[in-house]
Amino acid sequence: MDIKRTVLWVIFFVSVVMLFDNWQRSHGHPSMFFPSATQTHTTATAEPGTTTPGTQPSDLPPQAANAAAGAAPGATAPADQQAALVPFSTDVFRGVIDTRGGTLSKLTLIKQGDGGKEPDLVITLFDHTKDHTYLARTGLYGGDFPNHNTIFTPLPDQTHDLASGKDTMSISLASPEMGGVRTIKTYTFTRGSYVINVETKVENVGTKPVAPTAYMELVRDSQAVETPRFSHTFIGPAVYTNEHHFQKLSFSDVDKNKDDYATTADNGWVAMVQHYFATAWIPKEGVKRNIYINKIDPQLYRVGVTQQLPTIEPGQSYTVSARLFAGPEEERMLEGIAPGLELVKDYGWVTIIAKPLFWLLEKIHSYVGNWGWAIVLLTVLIKAVFFPLSAASYKSMARMKEITPRMQALRERFKGDPQKMNSALMELYKTEKVNPFGGCLPVVIQIPVFISLYWVLLSSVEMRGAPWILWIHDLSQQDPFFILPVLMAVSMFIQTRLNPTPPDPVQAKMMMFMPLAFSVMFFFFPAGLVLYYVVNNVLSIAQQYYITRMMGASKKKPA
Repeated sequence: MDIKRTVLWVIFFVSVVMLFDNWQRSHGHPSMFFPSATQTHTTATAEPGTTTPGTQPSDLPPQAANAAAGAAPGATAPADQQAALVPFSTDVFRGVIDTRGGTLSKLTLIKQGDGGKEPDLVITLFDHTKDHTYLARTGLYGGDFPNHNTIFTPLPDQTHDLASGKDTMSISLASPEMGGVRTIKTYTFTRGSYVINVETKVENVGTKPVAPTAYMELVRDSQAVETPRFSHTFIGPAVYTNEHHFQKLSFSDVDKNKDDYATTADNGWVAMVQHYFATAWIPKEGVKRNIYINKIDPQLYRVGVTQQLPTIEPGQSYTVSARLFAGPEEERMLEGIAPGLELVKDYGWVTIIAKPLFWLLEKIHSYVGNWGWAIVLLTVLIKAVFFPLSAASYKSMARMKEITPRMQALRERFKGDPQKMNSALMELYKTEKVNPFGGCLPVVIQIPVFISLYWVLLSSVEMRGAPWILWIHDLSQQDPFFILPVLMAVSMFIQTRLNPTPPDPVQAKMMMFMPLAFSVMFFFFPAGLVLYYVVNNVLSIAQQYYITRMMGASKKKPA
């Protein structure tokens, strides 16, 4: 009988709890539902045979622990040997290569604006400071071989800025001879591309055959970046293989030593995922690799692959090739880089609905050229598709509103006898041909679609820096003047007034309070999300008003 109000009450209380939880997390307190990386464990999860962080060989891949446990500490740079930073820039990157390990230790993404409404956008992915660590590193193990602690030397006569008219630029660094091995690491950047080709040439300069193992890994802390307030987006490692497809682990899963991911493959990639952006190592297809995800100290997590190299005879060499992606989660671009890479743009359980919705949103944008208007038009289109269901819901609510006074009278008459009251109400519904569930079921059917569209708008990096009109210059940021959230609150209030009034006065007051409670969250939501809800509410109000008026006109004609 009161199923719709029950659903609304559940939504209200869940929203209040989530609002409080997000407030807790935004103020540095532990979450009730999403434990932080440091909340579950306060000590590092060490692999057998490893040593303390920062010494050889503790921060090598876990598979290296036994093999490297007896290795000499020569892979760590001598105390008098200092690392240097090699800056570089392209049309989409500004970055730094640390000669310690030849590691890509800083990488800033640059998106050129139009000089008007769209400003230049920058975000730093890889970084290594006292407050934040996020690195892409490589090396060898299986002996006293060069690894990510070895000091490399940049080769002479190299250009570190992508010159006008050039499509590619390469930067190479060489390691000293260690364990009979010398490596030359080369980063190749391509104009307009977020994919970096990384080659490690392994030269046997000794007198004995060597068979090292190469590793490529992404290392980072759990610090979130550019995550909207009052929204929980995934951050953590992910693995993709053709056999097991997309698998992700939160940092709290890693804390709990969960290993629900593929550990061997000859295809796929490993990645670190965050809101709007991702990084991924993509080894060559057909080359067997082992995959690992673990925690290497109380603050750092990593995901990587190891690749056993063939035996290299003295005087011979072998080149390990891989691609490193570091860029925005633009779905179409990711599809062209590697199979399954578009899945780093994670819609969760609504992926099957969200992907077609994003495709449709893209198509509309290709015609109108503005993401704000594309959101408006997509919302209109979805409301039009669901109009028959909405009409059934609004008609049911209109009938319920008409008989509300009689329902209240029956409740008052039989308030001491619930059984008779329910019997009388059911008789009233039967006489007036009203289905108490009629207003709720059509809404429930539409919920997955609207949740999917919510995730599409929340996850799409295309909204970042995208203007709409007038004061909205970035759909991924909150409305600077809170105009859209206020319109959202007003539209919710009008919708509440159009719905049947609950017979309980306390319930009625709470229903009037709900728009205000929801609006608190929407004040901090990205403008693109709020725009979608405002348009949806306005169209719902128009539909409800039209249907209610038509029903009233049809009743007057017979009279």
